[in-house]
Amino acid sequence: MKILATVKRIPGGLMVVPLILGALVNTFCGGIWEKFDGTFTTYLWKSGAMPLLSAFIFCNATTIDFRKAGVAAYKGVVLTLVKVGLGTAVGLLCGWLFGEAGFLGLSTLAIVAALVNSNGGLYAALAGEYGDATDVGAVSILSINDGPFFTMLALGAAGAANIPLSVLLGCIIPVVAGCILGNLDEDIRRFCEPGATLLIPFFAFPLGAGLNILNLVKAGASGILLGVGCLAITGIGGYIVYRILRIRHPEVGAAIGTTAGNAAATPLAVAAVDSSLLAVAETATAQITAAIIVTAIGCPLLVSFLHRKCSTIETGSQENQRKSVA
Repeated sequence: MKILATVKRIPGGLMVVPLILGALVNTFCGGIWEKFDGTFTTYLWKSGAMPLLSAFIFCNATTIDFRKAGVAAYKGVVLTLVKVGLGTAVGLLCGWLFGEAGFLGLSTLAIVAALVNSNGGLYAALAGEYGDATDVGAVSILSINDGPFFTMLALGAAGAANIPLSVLLGCIIPVVAGCILGNLDEDIRRFCEPGATLLIPFFAFPLGAGLNILNLVKAGASGILLGVGCLAITGIGGYIVYRILRIRHPEVGAAIGTTAGNAAATPLAVAAVDSSLLAVAETATAQITAAIIVTAIGCPLLVSFLHRKCSTIETGSQENQRKSVA
């Protein structure tokens, strides 16, 4: 059976297929994890996403040349500014235009929380598949948008929020350590390089196992709209900015068009600071959960489509150059 070959033919298949399978198991057979709690089964397919993702990021970092480390930081800053900037601007604009009623049922809280927080694991997987080591390394900077900080900042409550230094260091240390070891010893680089691809399906499944597809029904059309909007606004926005800056692999810029898994907790975290938002926090949570699912499935498809488009453009450009020389 050509299972792996079939999966690879699907856009972003190494990430999408295991993720969807994990979501399906969690949605319809979620109770099965309790039967194997504390065993290798749950560590591999339910709760092991973050350790495996950390190993994936480390393996990728070993392939970063010191001379290109600055490129990874530069890409991370660009992506963070695009993600947070667009998400904040769109959310506040909708709040200014439509007030408490929101845009088609989407409150400012829901829009900002969904658009400014990106799924770092999904970004890293897509960057590893369609970009290079510097694209994956950018996740160390991009991870700064993880959590409620920028949402609180955008809503005027930043005075009550902070990102501990330990969290920032924790995101950067695996990248720095991998980069150092990979540059000190070429054998370490070659040894870790396969992990950049091998680990993708292993952390994709448990990421999916944290999603419940039925939440799409609960959130309704507004939740689906929020997910599509996140893809269209921040995903396409990242791609366009990458093309304007002439950054290699511009399709990877679209990999920020996701909503982080922990963004579903942001409305209640913000409402704990500003009690006036309690009225919309519950609805926003359901809508953001739907956006998480929609973007987790749709973003790999978008990045794959843009990858094919970029390849076509590059091929056409090369043919035109050959013709002009001839």
